[in-house]
Amino acid sequence: MNLLALLPSFLEPEWLIEKGGLLLVALIVFAESGLLIGFFLPGDSLLFIAGLLSSDTGGNKLPHIAIVVAVISIAAIVGDQVGYLFGRKVGPTLFDRPRSRLFNPENVVKAQRFLDKHGAKAIVLARFVPIVRTFAPVVAGIGHMDYRTFVKFNVVGGLLWGAGVTLAGYFLGEIDVVRNNVEIALIAVVAISLVPIVFETVRHRRTEVSSSH
Repeated sequence: MNLLALLPSFLEPEWLIEKGGLLLVALIVFAESGLLIGFFLPGDSLLFIAGLLSSDTGGNKLPHIAIVVAVISIAAIVGDQVGYLFGRKVGPTLFDRPRSRLFNPENVVKAQRFLDKHGAKAIVLARFVPIVRTFAPVVAGIGHMDYRTFVKFNVVGGLLWGAGVTLAGYFLGEIDVVRNNVEIALIAVVAISLVPIVFETVRHRRTEVSSSH
C-alpha cells in the first residue's frame, strides 16, 4: 500500500483499524458524514480496507462482514442526519464563518452548487465525492430540504456507500492482484463510484441545452 503509506500515520486506514477497531471506524464515518471537521478523514479507503480486513484473506481483524457493513452504514446514515439538523439550526450564518484550518467556507459553497445542480439525488451522489459528502447534509439542512425526502435519500446513500465500498474491499480482497495492489484498487473503486455523478452531470447539461433551444 505504497500510496496509503504517504498519509500521516494517524490517517492510515490499517493503523486506525489496528488502534481502534470497528468502533473507531464507525466514529470516523460518522465524523466525515456529519461533522464539518471530518472532511479530511479517509472515508473511501477506510471502508475498503475495513472490508478487506474483515475477510479471511485480511486476517479477520474485524468482526464478521455483516456486522461491519451494518455498523458502517448506520454510522453514515446517523452522521448525515446530524449534519442536516446542524444545518437547520445554524442556518445561513455558516456561510459567513471565517476561514480556519478546519473550516473553509468555499467547501460549503461547493456543496450548495452540487445540491442545486442535482437536487435531492445529490444526497446520494455526494456520498461518493470526498469533502462534498461532509457538507451536503449540512447544506440540505440550511436549505430546509423536506425532511422525509432527505431521510429517504440519506438512507439510500448511506447503504450504497457504506455497504458498497466495504463489500468491495471484502470481495475484491480475495483476488491476489487486488490484494497486492490495494492502492490501485482504491483508485478504481473511487473512479467507478464517480460514474453515476458523471452520468447525471452529462444528463443535466443535455437537459439544459435542450431547454435553451
